[in-house]
Amino acid sequence: MHTIRIRLLEGGRRAVASRVHLDSKKFVVEEVPVPVPGPGEVLVEVKAAGVCLSDVHLIDGSLVPLFATSDTVTVGHEVSGVIHTLGPDLKRGLSVGTRVTLEAGKTCGRCAGCVRRRPCTQMLTAGIDYDGGWAQYTLAREDTLIPIPDNLPFDQAAIIPDAVSTPYAAVVATAGVRPAQSVGIWGVGGVGAHNVRVARLAGAAPIIAVDPLPGARERALAFGADFALDPAEPNFADQVRAATGGRGLDFAFDCAGVPAVREQAASVLGLNGVLILVGISPRPLTISEGLTFNYLGKQVRGHYGGTPESVTELVRLAEVGRLDLAPSITDHIPLAEAADAVNRLENKVGDPIRLILVP
Repeated sequence: MHTIRIRLLEGGRRAVASRVHLDSKKFVVEEVPVPVPGPGEVLVEVKAAGVCLSDVHLIDGSLVPLFATSDTVTVGHEVSGVIHTLGPDLKRGLSVGTRVTLEAGKTCGRCAGCVRRRPCTQMLTAGIDYDGGWAQYTLAREDTLIPIPDNLPFDQAAIIPDAVSTPYAAVVATAGVRPAQSVGIWGVGGVGAHNVRVARLAGAAPIIAVDPLPGARERALAFGADFALDPAEPNFADQVRAATGGRGLDFAFDCAGVPAVREQAASVLGLNGVLILVGISPRPLTISEGLTFNYLGKQVRGHYGGTPESVTELVRLAEVGRLDLAPSITDHIPLAEAADAVNRLENKVGDPIRLILVP
């Protein structure tokens, strides 16, 4: 059971935050001191925060932080708000009142990879390794802030850095999907639904969504999929071959992080087809296919999260009307009821895409 504890604010110097005590596995909404920004930091007044399955797994203990900086962490890596207070020694022209969304993580800033702008092997995740945004206020390093336009609502901006940016980077960067290439997407939840939309933006054809839930398949069609298939159908492989003119898939995106999905997805790849691992799982990667995997030149590529470039590009796409994220927002829930939001997502109550916590 998740425990809720709320105390009254005291003189404006303290605020409410939803926190996980990693040692005891307790999840509480409690009063904490308002953070003070240090050099290169700003204090953000949170306006909206998305609820992700990663948050659920952190709370239930199945996700263990790799680089935790404290025994207690404020949850939340999908955050938007306004700059409330500027710290010293800022290098960017930031100002109080600027509307922003926050990248879902940050580099350590110390190792050679960070200095040389190579992929960081110690990427810290907000709301897991350090305090995130299920709170009234959160600290942010200035290089993790992306200004957002006035016509982009806070709830839509909040989900861009993970729920949208993760599949966007998977489609555009890791896969490099080109127009008219065939794409299969397994799992049409919070990430998979946006994978469908991004594949559509990239010109993929056909787009085949795969999910055991009828509601998820209907959503996939509404979001732009050409076909929506049940993976349990006995003639599933035949349906994929028919939809792709017998060629098989150019790309298969596993947004579920389930071993059985990876096996099935790999089996319906075509010549030089690529399996992209978007969903995260601690379980071993196994592909039992034999000679045909080699003969057809199939590949497997790992993928993790979005990039600063993908967040900036998505904000621009939303600003000019190429991407309307309003259909992705399932409900708004008060921050004090964070445990209810966790329960709804964990048990798929109402089959949510994204639930938004509002302080």
